[in-house]
Amino acid sequence: MEILVDLPGGSRVDAHFNGFTIPTDQPPAASAPMPFDLFLASIGTCAGIYVIGFCRQRGLSTDGIQIIQRMQSNQANGMVDEIDLEILIPPTFPEKYRDSLIRSADLCKVKKHLENPPKFNITTRVAEVHPMN
Repeated sequence: MEILVDLPGGSRVDAHFNGFTIPTDQPPAASAPMPFDLFLASIGTCAGIYVIGFCRQRGLSTDGIQIIQRMQSNQANGMVDEIDLEILIPPTFPEKYRDSLIRSADLCKVKKHLENPPKFNITTRVAEVHPMN
């Protein structure tokens, strides 16, 4: 997979891939979420995808299911130390599936990558300049 990131102006930084554009921004403009906020949101939304899959496989409704994600940060360095995901289920959700639902959300690919982070390789390259027509 390849993602093209461009800098359209101000503090905007946009990512383009698979026909999508994900805009990001920083205060004071804040016309879009900050990159770190999108990163954090990807954890809860990824868990949500696994919850949907679990429910679909068992013919269970996802109506009324929500996930609350809470972050605790280290006061000394500002880094997130702990992330809690709380799956809110309706009273009609079968008791026998509650622990399995948690295990399903635990399979989130974003979470797995945080537990086993990739190696980063950062380089520079002079881009070709294309004349404007």
